[in-house]
Amino acid sequence: MLKRERQAYIIQQINIHNKVLSADLGNQLEVSEDTIRRDLQELAEEGKLIKVHGGALANSFHFTIESKNVYNLSAKQIIARKAIEHIKDGMLIVISGGTTMRELVKLLPPQLNATFVTANVPIALELLEHPNVEVIFLGNKLLKSAQMAVGAEVVQRLSQIRADLCLLGTNSIDPVYGITDLEWEIIEVKKAMIACSKKVISLAISEKLNTIQHLQVCTLDKIDVLITELEPIDDKLTLFNTLNISLI
Repeated sequence: MLKRERQAYIIQQINIHNKVLSADLGNQLEVSEDTIRRDLQELAEEGKLIKVHGGALANSFHFTIESKNVYNLSAKQIIARKAIEHIKDGMLIVISGGTTMRELVKLLPPQLNATFVTANVPIALELLEHPNVEVIFLGNKLLKSAQMAVGAEVVQRLSQIRADLCLLGTNSIDPVYGITDLEWEIIEVKKAMIACSKKVISLAISEKLNTIQHLQVCTLDKIDVLITELEPIDDKLTLFNTLNISLI
């Protein structure tokens, strides 16, 4: 594989999953980690990603005051509009992070009167711009790579909540392995979000379907609704249609 093809694959993976690990990329591309590190360094110098220890992050995943290009923005806006239909006045909602969630917050109707609970810094800041919603931030140790609070205190505070709805950002989702992610601390927070909620909605662009990361967040029996930009009858959702989960 030529370097430009290898680097194009890296950009594709980071756009889909927001974070990549050097070791995983080396295995997938059948090259050494040193080669991957050089590729990541070049791409970082070109401003195409953020290089971190052990891998890289997508530029759009990190919050800044200036707006940035969001990968597959149109699909994420479709998902956001679908998800908003499930949000009602008076609800207590726990919400995770990610660019799809940020699009959802931006599209919330100004007259909405609800309470949002989050451990994600960019989402909390976006919610503060809304004229009527109440924002509860679960602060503790901040995980820089995800710009969110993690740790036992966040998990404990979530255990004391009974939320009407959980809006769950999704890294990877597979009919057999369920929802998976890369970092234990993020997973522990997401598990607590799921456990404290009456209804759980997973939001995922279709490129995340049938992909698997190292660590399991939950099996799909814990999810009530899966929202993608696709129609529920789309062939990419065939295996998900066999499960006890609503597709929107």
